[in-house]
Amino acid sequence: MRRLWTVVVAALIGALLVPTAAHAAAIPSYLTMEQRYPSVANGWDSVERYLDSTPGFTQEDYPPDGRGDQDGQRVTFFGGVKQPFSGRFLLYSAPGATTNPKPVPVLLVHGANDNPDRAWANPGESGGFGCGAVSCPGTGMMQYLSNAGYRVFAIGFAHKEGDNLMQAQEVGDAIAIIKARLGVSTVDLVGWSKGELAARMYVSSVRPSWGRPYAGDVRKLITLGGPNAGYDYPFAHGWSHDLSIWPECGGSINSPAPHTYMTCYGVYAYHPEFSFVPTGGYDCYPGQRQMLARFDQTYGVDQTQQDWYTTYYGGQGFYTKGPGIQAAIDAGSLISRIQQAGVPASVSTYLLAGGSPSVVGIFNEDRGPSDGVVFESSALATAGIATVAGTALVAGANHLELGWYPAVEAQVATWLAEGN
Repeated sequence: MRRLWTVVVAALIGALLVPTAAHAAAIPSYLTMEQRYPSVANGWDSVERYLDSTPGFTQEDYPPDGRGDQDGQRVTFFGGVKQPFSGRFLLYSAPGATTNPKPVPVLLVHGANDNPDRAWANPGESGGFGCGAVSCPGTGMMQYLSNAGYRVFAIGFAHKEGDNLMQAQEVGDAIAIIKARLGVSTVDLVGWSKGELAARMYVSSVRPSWGRPYAGDVRKLITLGGPNAGYDYPFAHGWSHDLSIWPECGGSINSPAPHTYMTCYGVYAYHPEFSFVPTGGYDCYPGQRQMLARFDQTYGVDQTQQDWYTTYYGGQGFYTKGPGIQAAIDAGSLISRIQQAGVPASVSTYLLAGGSPSVVGIFNEDRGPSDGVVFESSALATAGIATVAGTALVAGANHLELGWYPAVEAQVATWLAEGN
């Protein structure tokens, strides 16, 4: 009898020591945590830098004047490197990321020319107007969701305008790390603008030839101002977009231009590094090119702007010269491919659009209802999405406010809570 009891006790102890399938997951061998930073600004708990050693990741091009370089505390997080290798990424953890009660963790994916700090934690980090409004708050979506009991993480990419094919692979990497750390099987994704493309591409297995397919580990995909049907804003308004980019005109924004030549104050300057189309040995904005689609047949082209025709359709204008939007689409837009690949039915997808074309400091998209950058019809486009679980239009929010606007935060929390 004593021997039988010993066997039973041993079996029970053994069962307790054997991890469940969910807890047995390990961080994939191709991922290396290079550094952890416990002292982080803007309310985050910690940041970790990872390297994905999978062959295929590249060193992407950066504008030579430094406008696309990493800045602020991100330089420290990337090991003091301002132009990091695109196989490296940051994983931010919010307070309560491992202890908050909500069972399904949330991964936030920021958009173009942005970072997890300004996008999700401190909209005013880059100064006035950086949040899309005259006055910027000091907290954002991260604090809102963390305070609501969610386990919140955010990914930070090496290249602010980088290739979404690589960044989608890193979204999968971040999810694998979160699963291993928390012992969960699924994660909810919130993607804003360009970040929505990388998040959607991951769940749709839109990947490079060397990439890994979707691992079936996303419960919900929430898109904020995502160009689900693409966008053509930079090409549709003549030379107005270039004025904030061309250094000879006083511009310094890290954004691609529809032109390669432009006249500023009598100087006809050539800047291939700012082109949507790979030009002159430069390709600094592949992620923006991948979002392009034409809307001229739907909303027309802004004919009130200088060089409107040649900007959109290509050629030499009075002040500018460029390849036109179709050449840029042909050089690598992914919108049609993404829609054709489709979001699996197992992923409940929610689409949110801003409805206020009021972004401070830019020429806002005004050819049709938009958030100032992306048309509402694109942000709410459902082509290729098998399970549309919800849509919302937040009329008061412009494109740059979608990471902190109170009504957007509340809507995201409502969607996350469904079934949680």
